[in-house]
Amino acid sequence: MTDLPLVEKATCTCGHHDDDLPTLDAREIPHAIRHASILGALGSLKPGGAMALIAPHNPLPLLGQIKDAYGDSVEISYLEEGPDAWKLRFARV
Repeated sequence: MTDLPLVEKATCTCGHHDDDLPTLDAREIPHAIRHASILGALGSLKPGGAMALIAPHNPLPLLGQIKDAYGDSVEISYLEEGPDAWKLRFARV
């Protein structure tokens, strides 16, 4: 079994302090199970919880799936926008 480094501390320069914000690095997840893995992690968040996602591209199809599944109960904000990685923050409301 391979240990995948999926969770790391989030760091950004936005002025907010999300020191304990769990971060899922989607670049490390095989493409065939990537969206399901991310949706599963998002589904584990309780209202008031948040997580960050690092994606290899702007995850517009994934954002559509999240909107379909969660409607307005998930707030999405970009922490970083390319060119090598996109970092987003998802917060359950």
